[in-house]
Amino acid sequence: MRLEPIASPSPARRIVPPALAMAATFLVAALLALIAGGNPFAVFGLILKGAFGSKFALLETLNSATPLIFTGLAIAVAFRAKLWNIGAEAQLYAGAVLTVILGTGALGLPSYLMLPLCALSAMLAGALLLLGPALLKTRLGVDEVVTTLLFNFIFLLFVSYLLEGPLKDPMGMGWPKSARLTSEARLPRIVDGLRLHWGFALALAAALLVWVINTRTTLGYEMRAVGQNAEAAGFAGIPVTRVILKTALLSGGLAGLAGFSEVSGLKGALTLDLSPGFGYTGIVVAMLALLHPLGVVVAALFVAAIFVGADSMSRAVGVPSYIADIMLASALLFMVLAILLTKFRVRRD
Repeated sequence: MRLEPIASPSPARRIVPPALAMAATFLVAALLALIAGGNPFAVFGLILKGAFGSKFALLETLNSATPLIFTGLAIAVAFRAKLWNIGAEAQLYAGAVLTVILGTGALGLPSYLMLPLCALSAMLAGALLLLGPALLKTRLGVDEVVTTLLFNFIFLLFVSYLLEGPLKDPMGMGWPKSARLTSEARLPRIVDGLRLHWGFALALAAALLVWVINTRTTLGYEMRAVGQNAEAAGFAGIPVTRVILKTALLSGGLAGLAGFSEVSGLKGALTLDLSPGFGYTGIVVAMLALLHPLGVVVAALFVAAIFVGADSMSRAVGVPSYIADIMLASALLFMVLAILLTKFRVRRD
């Protein structure tokens, strides 16, 4: 057996394998629910109700989707150009650190200046953190999967040092956390009394902007060309190294925005558990969206709904909430297989 590339996949081949991948994901989850002693239809119904069944549930789902949109966009941008960015977690924390440094200082700026300053600084921090591995890749041929992955652990240790030292809140009763941001550095709530903040609107704007870059700009064309075949793109006159570095800056900047959004819009301070793995989950979001920036929004809402709804479901029927993690892992594996079957057909020799 061998895999034969498909020059131009038909619309049916583009749609059917991903649809079957999602069906297989729900089938696996249904089997696990049965093993755990639950009714699969009741489990899925409670997940749906827990994620969208009330105003509070809906806004919590949107709130949970916000950082996933940013990290999903960061991964989608990088993967489109075959820059394997596995370090969105570190880039998120880099953006959060810069936000805290500026947002707890005595700059005395009004919110209409402080918020853009924090957001741009967070983007810069995330972008520079990915620029290093990108330079190592382009100049020395170092595998960026290794460097970006290791940066996650290195930077988390650095954040731990900051929270036990320079950034530690003197009024925090010894807990490793930073001081709280000033009111001028906090993103306002979209709905008073609930946690949804304007970071969600910023995430939607970022998705739209990335879509415009991908489809309407020279950079978007160059990223796609480099991702399809870097050697051929170089022969065609595209500056491959420059495109990869620009991609790294854009990808890291988007991940840095996730850190800004979480600190400024939700937490108000930096802690070591700021992210429960948003950078890694962003890979799942990007793959489920087939690297499409607008699809990232839908995929992020899907992933957030599973996590938010699974918590509510677990309390109601006693099925472990870990079913959400298994669903996401299954979805990723099945979607990777679907992408393979979209681009290749299996032939028997």
